[in-house]
Amino acid sequence: MARSHHHVERHLVSRIGWMRAAVLGANDGIVSTASLIIGVASASAAQGEILIAGVAALVAGAMSMAAGEYVSVSSQSDAEQADLARERKELKEGPAAEHAELAGIYVERGLTPETAREVARQLMAHNALEAHARDELGITDLTAAKPVQAAFSSAVSFTVGAALPLALVWFVPLNSLIWVEAVASLVFLAVLGAVGARTGGAKIWRPTIRVTFWGALAMAITAGIGHLIGGVV
Repeated sequence: MARSHHHVERHLVSRIGWMRAAVLGANDGIVSTASLIIGVASASAAQGEILIAGVAALVAGAMSMAAGEYVSVSSQSDAEQADLARERKELKEGPAAEHAELAGIYVERGLTPETAREVARQLMAHNALEAHARDELGITDLTAAKPVQAAFSSAVSFTVGAALPLALVWFVPLNSLIWVEAVASLVFLAVLGAVGARTGGAKIWRPTIRVTFWGALAMAITAGIGHLIGGVV
């Protein structure tokens, strides 16, 4: 007796919600903390002062990233829910017009008018709101806003990212901290770019170069400002 095999596909777009927040959080954690450490060290600060500044930046940054992600993604979720509520009302008040609208979308995608009307009829008979959410509004389970997931991913990844350059302050002598911090942080950023690209199914080199370049620029500017302020003070 032949067995039927159910083919399950795992698309990379399903990771977009948490992956975007995680990459952003880790990148921000590395760049902001390393830049702060380099800037403070450039101002001739003592090791204890650098550690205090770094820990404060880690805690404040993680909380800020979590809160920011939650608020911004919640705003997206609110907009999605408002659109769904409006669509639900329109389906109740004018199902024929909504059927014509959905069929028109399928015609634009290449179906004949007859096929489009039949597809729209069957999909609306199965789940009208889901059909309109997906094909009219572009809202699906894979792309729907998830505020808690985004906030958690952002906070955890920021903490991990910030902990890497902060740990160097404990082990590296103060007289060589700036250069070691800069080089090591660029390595951290390159690894982050490669991991993010790999997780998202993209080619590695372009994301790696992009993340590393902008991180290097941010650290260079911060170090320059710290050096100037240290010279004035």
